[in-house]
Amino acid sequence: MLGDKNQSVLPVAFSLMASFVTAISMFGLSSEVYTRGTQFSVIIISYVIATPIIGYLYLPVFFKLGNLSLYEYLEVRFGRLTRVTTSLAFSIQMIFYMAIVLYVPALTLEAVTGLPQSASIVLVGLVCVFYSTMGGIKAVIVTDLLQALLMYASVIAVVGVAWYETGGLSEILEISNRYGRINFGNFSIDPTVRHSWFSILIGGCFTQISLYAVNQTQIQRFLTMKDYKTAITALWCSLPLVMVISLITSLSGLAMFSKYYNCDPIKSGRISSSDQLMPLYVLDTMGSIPGLTGLFIAGIFSSAMSSVSPILNSLAAITMEDYIKPFKKQEISDKKRVYLMKILVLVYGSVCIILSFLAKYMGAVLQTALTIFGVIGGPVLAVFTLGILLPYINQKGALTGLIFGLTFSFIIGFGGPKPPVENLPSYTNSCTIFNTSASSTQLPSSYYKGVLHEDGYVYLYRISYLYYVVLGFLVTFVVAMIGSAIFRGKKRDHNPDLFTPYVANRLKRRGRDNEQS
Repeated sequence: MLGDKNQSVLPVAFSLMASFVTAISMFGLSSEVYTRGTQFSVIIISYVIATPIIGYLYLPVFFKLGNLSLYEYLEVRFGRLTRVTTSLAFSIQMIFYMAIVLYVPALTLEAVTGLPQSASIVLVGLVCVFYSTMGGIKAVIVTDLLQALLMYASVIAVVGVAWYETGGLSEILEISNRYGRINFGNFSIDPTVRHSWFSILIGGCFTQISLYAVNQTQIQRFLTMKDYKTAITALWCSLPLVMVISLITSLSGLAMFSKYYNCDPIKSGRISSSDQLMPLYVLDTMGSIPGLTGLFIAGIFSSAMSSVSPILNSLAAITMEDYIKPFKKQEISDKKRVYLMKILVLVYGSVCIILSFLAKYMGAVLQTALTIFGVIGGPVLAVFTLGILLPYINQKGALTGLIFGLTFSFIIGFGGPKPPVENLPSYTNSCTIFNTSASSTQLPSSYYKGVLHEDGYVYLYRISYLYYVVLGFLVTFVVAMIGSAIFRGKKRDHNPDLFTPYVANRLKRRGRDNEQS
């Protein structure tokens, strides 16, 4: 599943970018900017902060060990039960995430071609399962390069058409600024503020680390490279790719607003969800231009496939390594192993296709995806961080912390009703079919700041979803430290390779000092 470990930098860099800069980002980020402004766009700064942490704290450990399953590390460090619990949490996270990814192209085809969502979900799912089964991780990386280019082309086309129709970038920005869509000034430290500089940078940084540093999907990509130096180069090369596509996608949200600012398609009833804004925009502006609508559809489908296929490969690898091989007394032959992996890809793909039919009930795709990543990603990141940084953390402490962290995260993420977040004002003044227009009544200041403090909601459930990953991390980290102090076992001599370079060097020096004494 790792190919021949000679992948070059550029394809892997594009693959790293394409795996999580998906149709969810394209639809979700653009609709976020359209409805609530540009504040969320500052998340690209968190990518810059997170990249060196990923590359120099976590990646050296996992690349040196070279395990097919990232969670083999946890068995060596904390025991088998911790490994199985963590890999199970990851599997649940990725299954629900894939369900959302498969759902997004259905929005496109429904808006552009009229094809039913159910048919689109099944179609995309079957295609992803097919080439994941046939090609493995090498095929995924090769196709990711083409798919990433299609993603770039489709978003650039959206901005380019708006640029031409409105009379240039300055006009897009002027209209957006006039109606309050360009807003970067929320520096509130209130945790109930949905999007502020603090929530976006802190939550974004933790989320990015959890997605790139301790995620089997991404580690599997790094391990296709010949050495650590090449892998770290690919990581740094992926950073500008992610930043540029994020900026262009944010600009596409402003571009769409410059067209619909006086006839909001949600209020006028043309669409039922803000996640359908981009497909509608493509239909309205590119429908008469030969090839552009097809390019957009190809970009959306490619972004879905570039995410689903590597995840299916990763889930199959984890299941094989963590749940099948340990119960086989005899060594599994290569032929049988390949056959079982293909069956597992088929099973996981079928489950995700079924769950995709429920995705429309989960809310806005961007916030739903980040909530899923935060609820599970925070505790999982904490366990790996404890493993590579603190030698005294033991199995009982790590497992106790993980269980407490996951429980707390699920409670805060899904345990109760959350207050709705209002959009910035929108209007229907120029709609030709409807005579209604948005009210110009001034709303409370908290409305514009995104503060979730409506009466009747428990404070815990009013906290910004971007802090879920941070809170899950902290609960796991603290409980694990306390648990390890309480459940002290026999002192073990750890393999320095299990720790980040700084800690490993300290352990080696301590070992040499003990030998000399």
